[in-house]
Amino acid sequence: MGSAALLVPTSPSAAQTHPAAAGGDLVAPTTPSAAQTHPAVRRETTVSAAELLAKVRDCAPVSRGRYRSDNGAPAKIPVCGTRDAVFWKADMDIDCDGRPGPRCNSRTDPYFAASTAYAQSDGRPLSAERLPFIVVPAPSVRWDYRDHGIGGGSVVAVVHRDRVRYAVVGDTGPQGIIGEASYATAKALGIRADPHGGGAPSGVTYIVFKNTKVSPIEDHAAAVTEGERAARRFADGTPTNAE
Repeated sequence: MGSAALLVPTSPSAAQTHPAAAGGDLVAPTTPSAAQTHPAVRRETTVSAAELLAKVRDCAPVSRGRYRSDNGAPAKIPVCGTRDAVFWKADMDIDCDGRPGPRCNSRTDPYFAASTAYAQSDGRPLSAERLPFIVVPAPSVRWDYRDHGIGGGSVVAVVHRDRVRYAVVGDTGPQGIIGEASYATAKALGIRADPHGGGAPSGVTYIVFKNTKVSPIEDHAAAVTEGERAARRFADGTPTNAE
């Protein structure tokens, strides 16, 4: 689900030649046996967290008001915009809604709902356990994501600490709250994914690239490919999409 794999050496010589690849970097085998035992693993992103965060230091608000991170929290989170993306900096609550599984169901999540705003290509709800996706606030006078070239399947770069993982817009939430992503998104970022008490209290940046779309929405590999492309252009300041 977007997290990088670690290569475990099977012999001392392999351990010396092929240390575990932090972040899932490519590891080039030096012998045929190593190539068979340790296939190359490609990291999910070629754009660093620092590169993306440098592009979202300043906020030009596109929302007409600010959002809360949770019920009862102060409304202080704006949605910001650039030519090619919208972004916000918030917490991460865990969305376990959608198709039930062993980690996301009515027993593990007291607020579980067996539906998502956007469905898979076969008509079934998305799987929060399997698919990295984020939740956007339902349209309101405060902000309507649809006015910015964003909809179900739009590509998102989610940044937490030094990690970047790609997701899609997959669900909508309350009109006044922002900062939520699927179980799979949290897990990929190393955030505790438990829907009952997990998540991150702050420090998560959500960058949604305008006029992007993954189809079918459940194709995470396509989201990573498109995300890398959009993130690189965004980080480089290359014009991409016209609103």
